[in-house]
Amino acid sequence: MGLLWGRIRKNNKHKVSKVVEELVTPNHFWCPISLDMMKDPVTLSTGITYDRESIEKWFENGNYTCPVTNQIVTNFDLIPNHTLRIMIQEWCVQNQKHGVERIPTPRIPISPFDVAEVLIHVKALTLSLDPYGCLELVQRIEKWGAESERNRRCIVENGAANVLASAFDAFANDSNERNVSVLDQILSCLSWMFPLQLEAQKSLGSLASLHCMVWFLKQQDISNKEKSIVVLKELLSFGDEQNMKALVEIEGVNEILLQFLNKRVFSTPTITKASLSVVWYLVSSSKSEKIKLAFVELGLVSSMLDILIDSERNLCEKALAIFDSLCSCDEGRKEAYDNALTIPLLVKKLLRVSALGTDYSVSSIWKLCKFEERDEGKVLVEALQVGAFQKLLLVLQVGCDDKTKVKATELLKLMNPYRAGVECIDSDFKNLKRSN
Repeated sequence: MGLLWGRIRKNNKHKVSKVVEELVTPNHFWCPISLDMMKDPVTLSTGITYDRESIEKWFENGNYTCPVTNQIVTNFDLIPNHTLRIMIQEWCVQNQKHGVERIPTPRIPISPFDVAEVLIHVKALTLSLDPYGCLELVQRIEKWGAESERNRRCIVENGAANVLASAFDAFANDSNERNVSVLDQILSCLSWMFPLQLEAQKSLGSLASLHCMVWFLKQQDISNKEKSIVVLKELLSFGDEQNMKALVEIEGVNEILLQFLNKRVFSTPTITKASLSVVWYLVSSSKSEKIKLAFVELGLVSSMLDILIDSERNLCEKALAIFDSLCSCDEGRKEAYDNALTIPLLVKKLLRVSALGTDYSVSSIWKLCKFEERDEGKVLVEALQVGAFQKLLLVLQVGCDDKTKVKATELLKLMNPYRAGVECIDSDFKNLKRSN
């Protein structure tokens, strides 16, 4: 009896699989572009129906013809084919027993008119400093953006970032505590509206906006910290010296950035990466001498070396960039000389992070050796001991940019007189302690 039941089960399984194999999807359900079943069928002016996502990508890629008829398209309106969509959904329901999933009814994409209408109301509510009314509208924008990438593009292209940044400035200037909900929601929206236009940059670069974002960084909520540091990173990426100067003059901002880098266990990868970028923009600006000195005094040199020990390549590259910038000043080099990790780590990272990371490593070693004033030759000897000579030869062999080539060549010349009698040791850091 058991054998017979087993045979019946096997036969039934075979029949079901055969039915699935013989299940044929009607040809008019397939999108002519993607050759997948359409989820949101829309009809073009040429009379051909496509899946909305596929035909929109087709036009976004610079095509102006109907893919099937090859006719020039002059009217780009996409008319939802509700009849066909309902037929596809009904067919999916009828064949659910064969493993076919029902296609959900697509949401109607927003139009530029929808966005413009909401933004007009946001402006009005901002002028009257109505945080609750404005919050409701910003949440609607956030919801639209979450529905589809197409909605996000429509929102951004119709100037939402400028309006929201202006609202952020106004509510921040009024009161952070009283308007915290709408300020948080605006940051959430702005975080997917990059790159910011000039008008938005000006609004977010105001003293009130900068103070508000730093205020968010000091709060306990991790989500608020992430949104704020990401928007700050985007703002500083444009290289506006006034924004950088205004930011570093805010009390406690340097300390909070170092805290994000030193106590990464209490942070998130997003916060750590964005914080590194913010620090890099600050220390590499054209008027950064005071900024560098302030960060050096807070222990940024040791923090960067700690990141180089066991972090992923992306973080290491940013840390090497910051370290190289700090080595441009006397105070930064002094801290680097006093740390036993400096030369072994810089040599270890040659050709191990990225081409750009190697450039920064070579530049840092060059600065430390070139401008060494005390114990002349000590750094060169230490670099030789951990294999710098061989690594630099390899850098030249595999290729690098002209500036790095010049520095690597000069380093080899500086090291050459000290090579005799110097034994190369393994730089595995086993006998080195992490900086405090």
